[in-house]
Amino acid sequence: MPQSARRKTNKNKSRKKKQEKRIEALLKFDRDIIYGAAGGQLELFKRQPRAVIGVDEVGRGCLAGPVVASAVMLKELSCDTLFNMELADLDDSKKLPHEIREKLSVHIRSGDGAEYAIAECSAKEIDRINILKASLLAMKKAVTDLLSRLPYELEEVVLLVDGNKRIDFKDIKQITVIKGDSHSASIAAASVVAKVYRDGLMKELAEKYPQYLWHSNKGYPSKAHKEAIQIHGLTKWHRKTFRWQINEEENI
Repeated sequence: MPQSARRKTNKNKSRKKKQEKRIEALLKFDRDIIYGAAGGQLELFKRQPRAVIGVDEVGRGCLAGPVVASAVMLKELSCDTLFNMELADLDDSKKLPHEIREKLSVHIRSGDGAEYAIAECSAKEIDRINILKASLLAMKKAVTDLLSRLPYELEEVVLLVDGNKRIDFKDIKQITVIKGDSHSASIAAASVVAKVYRDGLMKELAEKYPQYLWHSNKGYPSKAHKEAIQIHGLTKWHRKTFRWQINEEENI
């Protein structure tokens, strides 16, 4: 085998091993919520949970479009399943290349090894109640939808919520996880599903409103997006309470 080919093979093996270790760590985090690091039930819960649901949102910082949330429950939390082995690329969705995000989302939404739900809050709702409340409301909608299709009692479920804010549920156990998509497989899966869904929605809207370049900026406050607003005005998809004016630094 030529030396260049050997180096490429070794590099691919190293990358695969790194991915395997990562998904093992992500799944272990979720598994420990149920069984505890030492194999016993966490003292936090009087009754051992049977399901872990990861929850995340995307689009909080955008000038246009909804904030989208996803809730995902992986049916198994072991690395030994074929389904979970295909999740080796899981990470914070913003860090993943577009092609990998798309592939992961299709896999998660296939129904083979996960259950999921997607929900959103519109720009109008965001302007009415503010972006934080809208983000938490979208999460609540997604979780409520998913729970309606799962065969578990509320006390048998634990929510892993990305960030440091709890969702408005009184009877469901919750754990907030800062940068959760870098620690939990369920949260990372929810992050991917939510982002791919929202990106697809913004691409569809871009066909009707090409001047705002949503196919590339996805509604985020790029300079080009702000310039387009100054020229063409705001649409019904824009968040009227958000600052869209170009600041002095951007004009430099």
